[in-house]
Amino acid sequence: MAVVTVAVPVIAQENNATNAVKSRAAADRTTAHVLPSHRAGKTPTPSQTNGTAKPKATTSTAPSSKPSTQHSTKKPSTTPTTTEPKLPSVPTVDSDTVGPAVAGPCSGVTIEPGDNAQSIVNSKPAGTTFCFAAGLHRISQTIRPKANQVLASSQRAVLTGSVPLTGWTKSGSAWVVRGALPAAYGKSGECEDNQANICYLREQLFLDGSHLTRVAGVSAVRAGTFYADYGADVIYLGSNPAGHQVEMSKTATAIESNATGVVVRGLTIEHFASAPQAGALVSGPGWKVTANDVRWNHAVGVMLVKANNAKIDKNLIQSNGQLGLGQYSSAAAAVTHNVITANNTDGFWIADWESGGIKSTRSSGTVSGNVIKSNKGIGMWADVADDGRVITGNQIVSNAADGIRFEISRNGTISGNTVTGNGFGTGRGSGTSLWDGGGININTSTGVTVKGNKISGNVNGVTIQSRTRGSGPWGMYLLRDIAVTGNTIEMTGGTQATGMVQNAGAAVPAGEVVFSGNKYLLDALSAQRFAKFGTKLTAAGWRDAGLDAIGTFLAN
Repeated sequence: MAVVTVAVPVIAQENNATNAVKSRAAADRTTAHVLPSHRAGKTPTPSQTNGTAKPKATTSTAPSSKPSTQHSTKKPSTTPTTTEPKLPSVPTVDSDTVGPAVAGPCSGVTIEPGDNAQSIVNSKPAGTTFCFAAGLHRISQTIRPKANQVLASSQRAVLTGSVPLTGWTKSGSAWVVRGALPAAYGKSGECEDNQANICYLREQLFLDGSHLTRVAGVSAVRAGTFYADYGADVIYLGSNPAGHQVEMSKTATAIESNATGVVVRGLTIEHFASAPQAGALVSGPGWKVTANDVRWNHAVGVMLVKANNAKIDKNLIQSNGQLGLGQYSSAAAAVTHNVITANNTDGFWIADWESGGIKSTRSSGTVSGNVIKSNKGIGMWADVADDGRVITGNQIVSNAADGIRFEISRNGTISGNTVTGNGFGTGRGSGTSLWDGGGININTSTGVTVKGNKISGNVNGVTIQSRTRGSGPWGMYLLRDIAVTGNTIEMTGGTQATGMVQNAGAAVPAGEVVFSGNKYLLDALSAQRFAKFGTKLTAAGWRDAGLDAIGTFLAN
């Protein structure tokens, strides 16, 4: 192993939080609380090589393809070292650390399966505690709690938004049922498959609790799939329903209100037919959402809307159709110690449309101590005027797009995270260039510190992007005041790189992006694992370009 430039970067300790993963199946249909998207109607361009400009959603100026002036390529000096830094490991998942297993006791008004939960909640005053008994509670009407009410279970009660489907008859190679679907409704959202465009359809089917795959036509129906013809009000099922329970998600939202101080604890919330960008559980201000399992809902599992000071803690948020958790216009929210995994089961656009783990807009607060793993989209995404966002101590692993994306926002701190194996999605708009992102991606934002993270085995390391993105609440969105310091960045395979790209109309003044005191683990010191505005660089070239003159560069 060779070393260049003696320096001691700050390396944050790996977060030891361990968390849970379980599973059943469902979908959710909710009210019109949405995460606004600045990408409506975006047509992606094919990915290109690092340093070659690739336009983004609202980019109005064509990026420049001219490389910047070449920097010195003198070889770094080599001195031996005997200590090889320890790379991040994949987090352990432990079912006893999150979800209903850690909910604790409940004492209050009992709600039994078969009761009208909303009617009972509405009949009691603010501050009442409700205890859901064990069993399956079919929620046909959204529960709207009053201030400081508690909705809880110590018995793993399941709240479902689905209804049983019966009366199936054989039709060719499929089975059909009629009269179960709502009237046809308009499309919203962006699908990974933008030809079939069926991800937005909210009613999902479950066979003995297992999520079935929606297909775009009768001819595609096979075992494990279904087709819903909304015009004719007919559902086609490819698996024989005899002796099995078939359910369809129907109710839009499980729990929602703007009352303050509500507690939701120990519930399993599944199979709600929410519209894209809307949630099965919609938190209000000052809520405590703790130790729940929110799964198999059609769009967003947990949604924060004008939910200042909400606390989302120790939940298992898994296998939701679009996004695990969304935060909109909510200040000082704390998202802590959750497992957020395997979300985007219903085929929303992986590379660039609010799918995956967490998406936040026009909000602030802390995302810390979470495991954000194996989501089909971005792991943690702060976008559109987030301000003062702190992302710290998370394990962000194997998400299909960026591990962390901080986009057209400001005053962010990204510290002490383990970011491993992200960005290897192969769908439309995915790619390997610095324009496509990486482990941590800073896009046209201001006042961002990236420090003490362990970044390894991602499609790229740290990517800094300056694009023409228009204006927001503070004026023009610009890439300014970015500090990347004390991180361990491993790049040893494929086209992995760390560096900066810019549009022709979004040039970055000198000194606005600082890399300092990072430790780089490379396959070879001569490998061009760095890039600055179109110029590919070796470790020596990166240092000589003024980017991390005191960094440490290690190679096998």
